[in-house]
Amino acid sequence: MLFNSLAFAVFLPVVFTTYWLLAKFHFRWQNVLILIAGYVFYGWWDWRFLSLLAFSSTMDYTYGRLLGATADPARRKVIIIGSIITNLGLLGIFKYYNFFIGSLVASASRLGMDLHVTTLSIVLPVGISFYTFQSLSYTLDVYRNKLPPVRNMIDFLAFVSFFPQLLAGPIERATRLLPLFCHPRTFDPDAARDGLRQMLWGFFKKIVIADNCATYVNRIFANPDAYPASVKVVGAVYFAFQIYCDFSGYSDIAIGCARLFGFTLMRNFAFPYYSRDIAEFWRRWHISLTSWFRDYLYIPLGGSRSGRWVSVRNVLIVFLVCGLWHGANWTFVIWGLLNGLYFVPLLLLNRNRAHLDIVAAGRWLPGLKEVLQMALTFMLTLVAWVFFRAATLKAALHYLHELYSPSLITLPREAGLSHLGPYLLLMLGIEWFQRERQHGLQIDHIKSRALRWLIYYAVSLDIFLAGGQKQAFIYFQF
Repeated sequence: MLFNSLAFAVFLPVVFTTYWLLAKFHFRWQNVLILIAGYVFYGWWDWRFLSLLAFSSTMDYTYGRLLGATADPARRKVIIIGSIITNLGLLGIFKYYNFFIGSLVASASRLGMDLHVTTLSIVLPVGISFYTFQSLSYTLDVYRNKLPPVRNMIDFLAFVSFFPQLLAGPIERATRLLPLFCHPRTFDPDAARDGLRQMLWGFFKKIVIADNCATYVNRIFANPDAYPASVKVVGAVYFAFQIYCDFSGYSDIAIGCARLFGFTLMRNFAFPYYSRDIAEFWRRWHISLTSWFRDYLYIPLGGSRSGRWVSVRNVLIVFLVCGLWHGANWTFVIWGLLNGLYFVPLLLLNRNRAHLDIVAAGRWLPGLKEVLQMALTFMLTLVAWVFFRAATLKAALHYLHELYSPSLITLPREAGLSHLGPYLLLMLGIEWFQRERQHGLQIDHIKSRALRWLIYYAVSLDIFLAGGQKQAFIYFQF
């Protein structure tokens, strides 16, 4: 079920009303409703994959109980290895099997060998990478004794299938979110109001910015040779904003929706395009995934404890795995590698934590140095985004090569490109002035109630009148 659909507009009020009516009885009845709602929400896309979600969740619940039943280190290691194999095995079959088989066949062909290997004709289940990592975090944390195994199975299944963030995150940690399912929740009107504001801002970014950008991005990347270099630059810029507004818009809707039900999800984006270097960008982009890799991959590999060059190795491994997590295509691997290579000089110069504050904090405008830093960081991410968006490595390299053309200094006169400009500037302006807050419409500091409602009305009107052709959320494919 899409957030930007009529079905969800009916689904949410029904679930919300029933959920708080059940609060008069016992919170576990609310968990039952969350579980049912999550399976309806997921099954709306394809009910056949509900069995996969149920199997994955049930197995990790069982692994957790087994870990809690023994203190023997050898047995615990066998159990956690079983959990890792189960979770990554499901990902491997559904997401990576054909990719690795195809790569093996292509490599063998270049060596003069003709391999005949069977591929699988399967559909990638929506959200499998997200709920797999969320469920796996539970068994890993139980293994590390950071969390006791949950006893009530409904609580755990509701945690995994919590519909606001089921399909595309944020990827919550069991240590943070699961305990909330084991205790009563109370309705907080202030949190609910701010949740609705955050949802509204998410819908604006998705429907007005991302969906409109998609129209031009799809056209330009489908046939880049038909356009001058200046239009291709605009296409790359539009994709940068498409993927940001699409994914952060989803996160805003998910986080705001969760607050309606008494849950606070972790922040997933913190205005990343106002970053002054790549390290800061990755602290602000897809925070739930980057922190997951930090906690469950980078630190177990040794982190930064074993010397500078081991740290470099670990950083590159994390970025390569991050790229592969995003999709079974070498374009994603190169995208991850590029970001890792951007990061390494900062690590070697001990500058990877140079910008832990908010840019131009307490000031209306940034200084010239900050502007140049943000511009350089954006341009680096722009090059990497071309690999992320292109269908093949060859297409990405061709796209970038074609930018070196005299037509780069011409005006991009492609029909319709300019009408998005005012909306992009509006979004960027709002997020700049809200960069010290949680989201673009957290405007409770504005004392005038009339002005606040005028802003809500204007944003809502833009959503209805200026929305692009409805598109599925990009990260559903991951």
